Amino acid sequence: MPYSLLLDYYWWNIDPFDKLGQFCDKGPSYLSAIFVANESERALAEQSRQKVVSQFPNREVVTPILDTSTFYPIKGEESYHQDYYKHNAFQYNLYRWRCGRDSRLIDIWGSSGE
Repeated sequence: MPYSLLLDYYWWNIDPFDKLGQFCDKGPSYLSAIFVANESERALAEQSRQKVVSQFPNREVVTPILDTSTFYPIKGEESYHQDYYKHNAFQYNLYRWRCGRDSRLIDIWGSSGE
């Protein structure tokens, strides 16, 4: 998948205006960010961010673009969070509905996600 398409998909799945987290989940662990590994990715990320900023001139886009760093996979008791939507589809869909995630995304991006 081209990185530019991945960025489009990313934007359509977040609230770029939420300074506190995403949807019902608040706190530093839930803040949105785009991580880039090189200057080519940074240029594409900046271009995609600017497109969102231009699309919403009266809103502050708070999603930063950051350099990648060491990734530490989840281990131990917290590993049940990985792929939760696959292993607990009913609970995950209930969470999405109760949290208003999908309706918020439609409010921001429209029903087509574009």
